[in-house]
Amino acid sequence: MTAASRPDLTDIHRGDWVDRRLPRAVRPYTRLARLDRPVGIWLTLFPCWAALFQAAHGLPEIRDILVFTLGAFLMRSAGSTINDMADRNFDGHVERTRFRPLANGEIGMSRAVVFLIAQLALAASLLVFLSPATRVLAVCVVPLVFLYPFCKRFTHWPQAVLGAAFNWGMLMAWSQVAGHVPAGAVLMWAGAVAWQIGYDTAYAYVDVRDDTRLGLKSTAILFGSRGKACIALFYGLTLAAWSVGGWMLGMSSLYAIGMVVIAAHLAWQARRFDLDRPEISYRLFLANILTGGLLAAAALAGSF
Repeated sequence: MTAASRPDLTDIHRGDWVDRRLPRAVRPYTRLARLDRPVGIWLTLFPCWAALFQAAHGLPEIRDILVFTLGAFLMRSAGSTINDMADRNFDGHVERTRFRPLANGEIGMSRAVVFLIAQLALAASLLVFLSPATRVLAVCVVPLVFLYPFCKRFTHWPQAVLGAAFNWGMLMAWSQVAGHVPAGAVLMWAGAVAWQIGYDTAYAYVDVRDDTRLGLKSTAILFGSRGKACIALFYGLTLAAWSVGGWMLGMSSLYAIGMVVIAAHLAWQARRFDLDRPEISYRLFLANILTGGLLAAAALAGSF
């Protein structure tokens, strides 16, 4: 499939609610923080909620839910800003990302830095609501957030670094609610990392031609024609880790039922994946919002 024959995947939807409803001066910052594409917020938030439910063995305090929800929102937004700052010289040459505000000149680097400082300051303000040990964990994830955008320059595994950072809130949730991070919780986090490698690899196939031309790296480039089998493998590792991790954390039989439903959903995704149809890759990426929601629901149900 040539670039000309590919479907229009330009940062996947221009002319959205941002253009229709927000003042012109605000729109570039909204896109820089990816608020026009909240899928990443949900993919960060649902595993975090699942960990909160498991750590509390039911519903946690409303304060913890609010703090972790805001934290996921702010850190995902800050991570998007950092990513665009690092990739500003590449994004203009990639079909999907060429209209991002730093790539097309809507925002300059100086204003992006000020915006990032504001995002990180808001996220840091939440530390006051966390225990000392959880604050240490929160600080430990910051280097990963800054490192991720540069990984594609020297390793084929940026998706693994992104998965570790994206799902770090799971470890923090246990530290905050239970005061410790048991082995089962670490296994749940490892499963979330494997899950992210799987779904972000599918997403990376959208950009694989442009990334190869620019000399960038990804798991999609590494896996090549074996992508379907590799995505299925990581989804299998996800299910194994979440199943064993849930058992170690004392989840009930309702959790096991949830794992069966998630297994069916991930199997459907792996079967639907098609190397030659990038528009399907994007839809499968979006389908993982449901995967995250199912995980959170299984964790809550399995706690009773």
